Amino acid sequence: MCENARKSAGLPELLDRSSRIAIVSHARPDGDAVGSSLAALSYLESRGKNATVLLPDAVPQSLKFLEGSSSVLVFSDNPAGVCSVLSSCDLLLCLDCGSFSRLEAMGPAAQASGAAKVVIDHHPSPDAASFDLVIGETEISSASELLYQVLMGLPDVAGDSSRLPLACRTALLAGMTSDTNNFNNSVWPSTFAMASDLVASGVDRDYVLEKMYSSWRENRIRAMSAILSEDLEITPEGAAFFVIWQERWDAFGLQEGELEGLVNIPLGIDKVRLSVSVRECGDVFRLSLRSKRGVSSRELAIRSFHGGGHEQASGGKIFVGQDVASRSEVPDYVRRALREFLGGASK
Repeated sequence: MCENARKSAGLPELLDRSSRIAIVSHARPDGDAVGSSLAALSYLESRGKNATVLLPDAVPQSLKFLEGSSSVLVFSDNPAGVCSVLSSCDLLLCLDCGSFSRLEAMGPAAQASGAAKVVIDHHPSPDAASFDLVIGETEISSASELLYQVLMGLPDVAGDSSRLPLACRTALLAGMTSDTNNFNNSVWPSTFAMASDLVASGVDRDYVLEKMYSSWRENRIRAMSAILSEDLEITPEGAAFFVIWQERWDAFGLQEGELEGLVNIPLGIDKVRLSVSVRECGDVFRLSLRSKRGVSSRELAIRSFHGGGHEQASGGKIFVGQDVASRSEVPDYVRRALREFLGGASK
């Protein structure tokens, strides 16, 4: 029995006695959040369970090819409907999200639910006190891979992925592919084993890649080109960063998820060790941090940006009125944090 099967030993009993299951993940859901959630949905429905995926924000356009995406209830669109499901469910599965705070406005309703609560997450330091069962692992590519291992350990699957619905297997592959940036980071031997097994079981990987990476709107490409040519700054210390101002976002009519992966591109420059994307969202600037081996984006996120995450992939925030007096000060704030962090790291 694999380690994660042991960690999830109490899950079969919880599933057996639950009839109304809510599946939740974090705000601004990415491929791993959506993939793992829809994979769980597909599996539970195959067992005859009444299951619903609840997300704080809409599924990105590039992931709407996944079966079940049209049935997702979005809190920002229908808070009453989401709260109704949360108040009536008897099991709550929290995927790719180790704390209810990451659900943002949806978090209080999820935490107040009287349901048994299970978290399946690959991020460090889940809020264990908020859950009845914690299935966590950091040395793994994604929540989707962790869920794959958990499902493979369930009695009705018994290590045979072909017993999972094709929609479930496809969503698992999509989620893992997204969080590894198509096998470019956070890849372990188990990740390749999972991919090989799923493809051998009939998942069409070429179809998944086409939908995820070759079905974007023209706006995305033009916006990325403008940001990289006009807004990208490379510091003497070997960091790259850009700010996506609200005016830029509006000018290209961008949608959530359309700039996914942009922060990784500057890491293709030899001297760049750390790349930071900064997006204006009202009085909060949201950061995505990516780094090469030997540089901890997680440490920087914790130290300077109220954040955290993985060693080479993290997130954070800058608050106007707390960290800076005005939005115009954000670039200098980021420059200073990068200089202090990388300057110290290079000594």
